[in-house]
Amino acid sequence: MAIREGWRERWGARVSRVLPLTVCSVLAAPGIFAAGWEPAAAMLLIGPMASCVRHGVRHTAATAGWTVLLAVTAGVTRSFPAAPGPPFLVEFLVLLAGGALAVVVAARQSAGAVALARATEVARAAQGAILRPVSEQIGGIDVCTRHHCPVQGATVAGDVYDIAHTPYGLRVFMGDVRGHDLEALRISAGVIGAFRDLAYITPRLPDLARALDARITPELGPEDFVTAVFAEFAPGEVRLVNCGHPAPLRVGQRVKLLEPPSPAVPLGLGSKPVMHRGWLQPGDRMLFYTDGLSEARDADGADFPLSEGAADALAEPLASDALDALYARVTEHTGAPLADDVALMLCQPAEPTGGCAVPDPVCLAPANTFSSPSGSSASSASGDR
Repeated sequence: MAIREGWRERWGARVSRVLPLTVCSVLAAPGIFAAGWEPAAAMLLIGPMASCVRHGVRHTAATAGWTVLLAVTAGVTRSFPAAPGPPFLVEFLVLLAGGALAVVVAARQSAGAVALARATEVARAAQGAILRPVSEQIGGIDVCTRHHCPVQGATVAGDVYDIAHTPYGLRVFMGDVRGHDLEALRISAGVIGAFRDLAYITPRLPDLARALDARITPELGPEDFVTAVFAEFAPGEVRLVNCGHPAPLRVGQRVKLLEPPSPAVPLGLGSKPVMHRGWLQPGDRMLFYTDGLSEARDADGADFPLSEGAADALAEPLASDALDALYARVTEHTGAPLADDVALMLCQPAEPTGGCAVPDPVCLAPANTFSSPSGSSASSASGDR
């Protein structure tokens, strides 16, 4: 398949180079070989104009030179033995001016393409610094990340994530900024910077989400927003705050989406989320992801079966192998490169523990909603397991 696609691209490039020259030759041929037929020399402008759209300065200049040669040959042949008349001279001047203009356009396009390529490389390097890959144990939690951006023509992706080892436990953040351009990169950098500032000094997770919302809202445009999910790991549980983001998946003896009890709008829209909790049994894993995974569709428009596909893929012993297997499954489901970027983060407690090891302001909070291992919900005061 890849060889066939490469052959088609090379063949298409060759045809696009030869076609303008061929069309101009066909248009000029009757004026050279057929007496009495007088084609307009300005018609030959189609060649340089077509070349400047897809090709560089050298090819456009060569096409313009070829059209001038054809026009002179046709004009001299048609009027021989006399000199070409004023109508032909006017058309010839139009052809020269149009050819020169086509070369100027091609030069500007080439310069713009070079500048865009440089900006793209800078943007991708910046995004690589923001979305740094992680595969290590942090705060007693094994964390592994992956990021895939197969969007054709996109400068950068809108996915964003970060990890903070705070006094309140390991905190992870995953979000999705609207768009795939430099503006999305700017917003992503601002979100990450705000999270790193606030994660270490904000005791309660809902307050962290609200503070982050207040911090980034002035930097957003009228149509910008950021879906986000915040997680804080404690012995035997994970605390979650979800702002319009796909619910994380708990994979263990049972597979369950840890959806919030009440939906909240994304960041930038005045989000006021509440915290909910999910139990973590020994061996449980938490998968955080962006909608590029949950909304990956096959040829019939069916979404990727997240619970079933993730359960099988994440059974791999190594976290890195599990994420690679999951991505392989989703691309197998779509049968083609994904239409959106995908960020994945897999978290697993390194060893089972129970209870709050140290006094934690969040553990002393009022009653919260728990998601039990059996999938049922219950209200429980802090410390009441």
